Amino acid sequence: MKIQKITIYLLEFKIKLLRIRMVYNGRLKGLTHPDTIKHSQNLDVHLNRYHRIQSI
Repeated sequence: MKIQKITIYLLEFKIKLLRIRMVYNGRLKGLTHPDTIKHSQNLDVHLNRYHRIQSI
């Protein structure tokens, strides 16, 4: 398996976990809570990384 495929697989896994964490936190504390926003920003970073790798 190529390194790029492994990286993509790991990023996809991380994105799924971050999305679950963000949604859970949003339901628990609210969508505008600082923790929810922090999770959303972290998810954005990983999604941007994922899209950069996919476009290569």
